Amino acid sequence: MYTVRIEHPVADFARWKQVFDGDRAHRGRSGVRRYRVYRAVDDPRFVTVDLDFDGSAQAEAFVATMRGLWSKVEGSLIEGPRARILEAVEERDL
Repeated sequence: MYTVRIEHPVADFARWKQVFDGDRAHRGRSGVRRYRVYRAVDDPRFVTVDLDFDGSAQAEAFVATMRGLWSKVEGSLIEGPRARILEAVEERDL
């Protein structure tokens, strides 16, 4: 499994969430299997999103799509977005 981890501060979480829920990136058609949205406890304006994919090519294509979308909202809705593709190497329940 591959996870795209996106991190950035948002100007207004409620407004950002509305845009996120609008799904302009077409997550389902892009191969996203599931996602998780996090807010930093010490800074509720800081958002992290993890999106899971079956393959690295899907994850890379999704990041490219996101970069195009970010260019339209950076500075007004989000600041300095960062994306990383992570490969799961171990998972264990304790």
